[in-house]
Amino acid sequence: MALEFFIFGFLTAVVIVAVIVVSFYLKGRRNPSSIKGYLDLIPDLSNEQRLKVQNIRHTFLPKVEKIRQDLCGYRYDLAKALFSEPADRGRVQSISQAIIRCQSELEQEVIDHIIEEKELLSRKQQERFFEIILEQFAHGGLGVHDVKRRRSS
Repeated sequence: MALEFFIFGFLTAVVIVAVIVVSFYLKGRRNPSSIKGYLDLIPDLSNEQRLKVQNIRHTFLPKVEKIRQDLCGYRYDLAKALFSEPADRGRVQSISQAIIRCQSELEQEVIDHIIEEKELLSRKQQERFFEIILEQFAHGGLGVHDVKRRRSS
């Protein structure tokens, strides 16, 4: 009987510790869907800075969403053109040029956006922002603003 109480108590303690560890883990993780931009990764923004960021995003996010939609549409058109019989190389080339233009436009919008956001930050925050940009760009895309990144989230 004592052994049964010991085992029950031990298992109860293991479950409680597991619940505590998991809750701390989940609390510490960022919800990827709540991240709309790089500055969401900087925890010490003032309320004034957050308000300015929201104002910047009010223009930026719809603009890049339109570019992303155009890019996805062109990629769909490219896939159809690639597998049409016979494949029209001129159409494929034309669509691929449209994709390149969209990618370039998206890249330029993100660059302008980063510069605009950087100007809101203190020197210390800019150093953290620089680290975030390096980390986000290290994978060969636009980080949180990349089309590929959005799909995998």
